[in-house]
Parts: sequence; C-alpha cells; structure tokens
Amino acid sequence: MSVRFIHTADWQLGMTRHFLSEEAQARFSQARIDAIRTVGRIAHETGAAFVVVSGDVFETNRVDPRTVRRALEALSGVPVPVFLLPGNHDPLDAASVFRSPTFLRGKPAHVTVLEDTTPHEVAPGIEVIGAPWMSKRPLRDLVADTCAGLEPAPGTIRVLVAHGATDDLIALDDPAAIRLATAEAAIADGRVAYIALGDRHSTTEVGSSGRIRYAGAPEPTDYDELDPGNVLLVEIGDDGSCAVAKRPTATWRFARERFELDGQTGIDDLAAWLDAQPAKDRTIIKLTLVGTISLSADARLQELLEHNRDLFAAVEEWERHMDLVVRPDDDDFADLSLTGFARTTVDELRDRAAADGVDAQVARDALALLVRFGTAKGGAA
Repeated sequence: MSVRFIHTADWQLGMTRHFLSEEAQARFSQARIDAIRTVGRIAHETGAAFVVVSGDVFETNRVDPRTVRRALEALSGVPVPVFLLPGNHDPLDAASVFRSPTFLRGKPAHVTVLEDTTPHEVAPGIEVIGAPWMSKRPLRDLVADTCAGLEPAPGTIRVLVAHGATDDLIALDDPAAIRLATAEAAIADGRVAYIALGDRHSTTEVGSSGRIRYAGAPEPTDYDELDPGNVLLVEIGDDGSCAVAKRPTATWRFARERFELDGQTGIDDLAAWLDAQPAKDRTIIKLTLVGTISLSADARLQELLEHNRDLFAAVEEWERHMDLVVRPDDDDFADLSLTGFARTTVDELRDRAAADGVDAQVARDALALLVRFGTAKGGAA
C-alpha cells in the first residue's frame, strides 16, 4: 500500500499588515486565497489523494465572514479531501471560526475539520489523525497525548496532523512543546508514518527520521522566515519508505537590506538594488540606511523612496537600526543664489542644525525643504 498527499499549513487567512496600504492589503489577502487554489492545482497535477492543513488556517477566530466565505469557495475547487486542523490562531474553543454559522453553512462536503483525535479513514488502510488545539494555550504535548492513544497498526498508513513548536526549536520550558523523542518513538514503532506539523512558517525538517516536517506558510508573512512559500508533496511507499518534495507556491516576497550612504554613491547603489527587484507590486522591503549625507543627497533619497513606494507593495525604514545623519554643506546652497535676508536666514538655520535637540531637527527639515524646493524650481530664489 502507498499514498501520496499534500502537507500545508499556516494559511493565516485574514492576516493584515499595518505597513500595507488599503490597495496592497487587498492584493496581499487575495494571494492567500489564491494559494488555496494553487494547493488544489498541485494536488491534481501530482495525483495526491488528500490535503492536510496543519493549523492556523485562519489568522484569528474573529476573522471577517467575507474571508471565510471566500476561503470556502476556494476550497470547493480543491479536487481531493481536505483536512483542516485548528491551531493556536484559530483554536476550537467556544468562539471557533470552525463552529460559526458562516463556516458550517458554506463548508464543502469534502472538507473535514479535525475536531478530535478520532482517526479518519481516507481509503482502506490510510488514516488521518488530528491533534487539534482546543485553546490558545494548551498545557500538555498534544502530539504525545495523541500518540499515547494509538497502537501499532501493521498495514495501515497513519498521518498525524499537529501544530506547535518542537522542543529543539524553543528555549523556553513550554508544557505544550512537542517532544521530538516521543514523536520519533511513535514513528519508529509504527503508530504513525508521518507527522505533518504547522506553526513554523519556514519549511523545516526536524528530528532524524525524515518523517516530521513543517510545511511552512504557502505565502510569506514576515522578513525573518528562512524558507516560506512552499507546500510539501509526501509519498509513503509500499515498502514503508517516505519521500518528501517541496513545491513552491509563493507569489509575494519580503526583502530586507542595509545600505551605507556616503553622498550620491550610496544612493546610486540603493537605486540600482531597488530597480533590480522583481515583482515589485508583490514585494515588501525594509531598508536600513546608515551614514552621513548632504541636504541635496537627502532630497534625492526622499524622491527615490517616494517613487518606489508607488511601485512596491510597501517600503519600510527600519527605524531602530537607522543611523542616517543629514548635514548641510556649502554645495547644497551653491545653486540657489541666495542674498540678503534669505542668505542670513539660511546661515542661522545652518547654525541651529549643527546643534542637538528638537530645534536642530526642525532646522534641518526646513533647510531640506528649501533645497528640494530650489532644486524643483531649477535653482531660482
């Protein structure tokens, strides 16, 4: 007996990001719905028998009903059975989205919520078992509890669907941590054939058996994820072998970069890097800028950033890592032909800008506006 299935997790449907504009947020949300259709397409193309979603299907139990309806509509097009596991974002508590009228009315017949540890027979000799989160803070290892209730079943392939961090990935003594030694023992003695994990958004293999994996999120959610944007195609063979292959699904990117700016040279490097980024409308970037630049260089920098904010999904500046100093120099005002009162005012502002405190920043901002205005007017004053 053999089986092939899709392991995915952490869809986070309904996720919002504060740095996205309303228009970009709508596209970001749509991409997560589209990922469901991508999963269905991969299942069809690979001949997968079913799909397991290892928790955090929704970003929260308070997700907008419109998102639930759109998710169920996308799920209706997946051509194989789909098993959804409640995770820490959408636990099966009294307010569970999986128990809402919107979900229950629209749930396709081939979609099953893993509400307890009862085995679900997909086909003769093939079972899916869930370890659902019943609250946001379980006080025990749900994988260990589920495996403790199983006996080895020769001739049966069991896929355990679970959610949470394994004890090798977290430093804290979390009672809900999944003990890898216990999980590996359940695989070794034949109680389960594969443990499909969710919670970690980077595709990750844990343990030594090759049968305990995090699928990762099908679309990235943050900058720190190492290998997001995949689903896993798992095949358990007649001989008990287990082969796992990544299938890319991501259409969005998070990118983070640091630039040392020194006059126009550093800004040229930043401009070239921004220009080289693919799929700008689906790329979220965070910049760290350090160095010292003149007012005219800062004017060009701000124009560059404003231009690219219209092209990218979002352009963030990593404030706590920023160390960019803007200091006026003589070249900033050389083309402005300032005389009289205007010249005297600029000299006073330059003296204030060289000091510290709020007044210094106000003076620098005023001088920057003057340089930008003068540049836009072709140097007339």
